[in-house]
Amino acid sequence: MEPCVLVIEDSVESAVLMAYLLKSFGCRALVAPDGEAGVSLALQHQPDLVLCDIQLPGIDGFEVVRRLRQAPDLTKVPMVALTAQAMAGDDERILERGFDAYMAKPIDLQAFGALVRQHLPRRTTAGGATAAVAAPAAAAPQQALATILALDDMRLNLELKRGLLEPHGYCVLTAETMGQALALARERLPQLIISDVGMQHGDGFEFITALKADPALQHIPVLFLSSTHWDEASRERGLALGAARYLRRPLDSQLLLAEIRALLGR
Repeated sequence: MEPCVLVIEDSVESAVLMAYLLKSFGCRALVAPDGEAGVSLALQHQPDLVLCDIQLPGIDGFEVVRRLRQAPDLTKVPMVALTAQAMAGDDERILERGFDAYMAKPIDLQAFGALVRQHLPRRTTAGGATAAVAAPAAAAPQQALATILALDDMRLNLELKRGLLEPHGYCVLTAETMGQALALARERLPQLIISDVGMQHGDGFEFITALKADPALQHIPVLFLSSTHWDEASRERGLALGAARYLRRPLDSQLLLAEIRALLGR
């Protein structure tokens, strides 16, 4: 059974990112936007791990952890504090108030994965052995499998791609504009580019046209991933301009990884 992690976070962007990462680690994520809702979900579902922001609307994270520690079924559940306002001495204060660990925001993706693996309990398998339950599907090797450039004008989407791909051994470069992406491509020569289609300044069609016009870059395969331009005319246009794949978002993470491996010849 997949482990359950409760995220108590009022920032929608942070909550979505953590939930996405937890899913990629094989966890079931519950999300609460405030402390009262978090306490209610914890009492109802008895999660294996609680990640709780300190600054919350209504009751704060310290009151959340105080209430949860009083619940008999939750006294030993690991609880990790998340805060964007870290100051000297905060570590000791947070631990004294009932948390087991502490992580500053914005969240470092690699550190987040390590923290989740560290604090989720080990489960007993059918054969009687114990197994860790929160490791990513693939650990990043010392040398990257390939360098992938992601182009999207929404930072959250870029972080989601980084959170999915880096644990699988890929080096991920990110760009929020067509100009940044072209400059990075010329500098680093990635093996694959994943691009959004509809963007605030320019679009994926303009980008791939410029890419294919550059002799140094025209060999790089482009995977279009779009949630808005999904009519057949847009798909045909993207493929006619040279895209190797034109996929609809949201896409199951395992299917996206399979498409990437196929494009990279792995």
